Amino acid sequence: MTILEEKIIRNRKHTNDVVISLSDISKKYIITHEKPTLVEDVSRILRFQKKEEYWALQNVNLKIYKGEKVGFYGPNGVGKTTLLKIIAGISSPTLGRVSTKGRIISLIDLEAGFHPDLTGQENIFLNGLIIGMSKDEIDRKFKKIVSFAGIGDFITAPLYTYSSGMKLRLGFSVAIHANPEILLLDEAMNMGDEEFQQKTRRIFDKMLKKQITIVMVSHIYKYLNDMCTKIYFMSNSEKIDPKYII
Repeated sequence: MTILEEKIIRNRKHTNDVVISLSDISKKYIITHEKPTLVEDVSRILRFQKKEEYWALQNVNLKIYKGEKVGFYGPNGVGKTTLLKIIAGISSPTLGRVSTKGRIISLIDLEAGFHPDLTGQENIFLNGLIIGMSKDEIDRKFKKIVSFAGIGDFITAPLYTYSSGMKLRLGFSVAIHANPEILLLDEAMNMGDEEFQQKTRRIFDKMLKKQITIVMVSHIYKYLNDMCTKIYFMSNSEKIDPKYII
């Protein structure tokens, strides 16, 4: 069973408008182990499969209100990213029901929606349209997107010439300029050099002052503690390991 232990970081007012509701959410994966038969001549065709069930999440109940800044923290394998993907609609729960209200922008796979043969400029329009921005909106915000990404003259170069960090920065820049009502972040605070991380913190500070709901996952507690109004410590055991409660 997935255990969520809540810690209030700072009391800030939020509305009574529930924008994310999770009811008895469980997620099961089937892990298949293939082993060849003892019959050599058909061993490449006939195989028996050993299937193992793995519950990444079990019986999660949670409500997140408009304007809250919520973090999920815990060891690897407790289902933090799985939970974020379910909220984003990228993955469906095996059991339970999820409902969301508002425009969701998810920064889970920042390179999704990019084409390696297109230039950075072309990919801004491609990615922006995919996440729901209009062409006029992209036109208006284009210079700000390029400036925030900080990739210089590479904006006219094809994406396959970019480093992984440059692609992440470009994807992040497009997403944060899409005016999200709900922003989902998976380790997004850890990208880029110190200068880019400082820019990221400043724009999140602005979001903190607005009624934008932010849900983030990180294995670095300091980022969550600095940014969030509430942190959930996650565990798939009966009790939260005290070392994860700081």
